[in-house]
Amino acid sequence: MADGYMGKILFVDLSTGTLTTETPDEKLYRDYMGGYGLGARILWDRRRGGVDPLGPENMLGFVTGPLTGIPGFFGSRYTVVGKSPLTGGWGDCA
Repeated sequence: MADGYMGKILFVDLSTGTLTTETPDEKLYRDYMGGYGLGARILWDRRRGGVDPLGPENMLGFVTGPLTGIPGFFGSRYTVVGKSPLTGGWGDCA
């Protein structure tokens, strides 16, 4: 497992109240380094095209990277990713 990751991803469906935990292959963490890359890949794989950014089918991801929790200014952050209601394209905030 790539250092800094716990090896599991939690998916929460707020409309049904269900929690699903998945254990992706280590290749996903190595190919899409950091919260930004990992979040982009997950959204690309799981969201269909043309989804309303403010609708129930859209996804909002809170994704951490491998440096989360280290004692430094840049390492304790997370990235929020999703479809932007402003542009209709990619939206993120770190």
